[in-house]
Amino acid sequence: MKLNVKSFALTCAIILGFGILFITWWKLLLDGANYHTTIIGKIYRGYNLSFSGSLIGFVWGFFDGLISGAVFAWLYNFFTEKFKSK
Repeated sequence: MKLNVKSFALTCAIILGFGILFITWWKLLLDGANYHTTIIGKIYRGYNLSFSGSLIGFVWGFFDGLISGAVFAWLYNFFTEKFKSK
């Protein structure tokens, strides 16, 4: 079974982007804005626990998910074709 690279990449991008957005909003609703550097902030430049930071995190997460999803799907298709049993 082959994966559709574009569809898989877009799905990963949407899940990761909205995941970071909603987790940030959840944290903001519970604890309020916090401008300290987080682990995600060390990876995604400009991200912090604020509403503007959540949008920056969404953009970073979207493109990170897009690229990593495309690479994963391409590698999956490559290795399944290479090691396909006859």
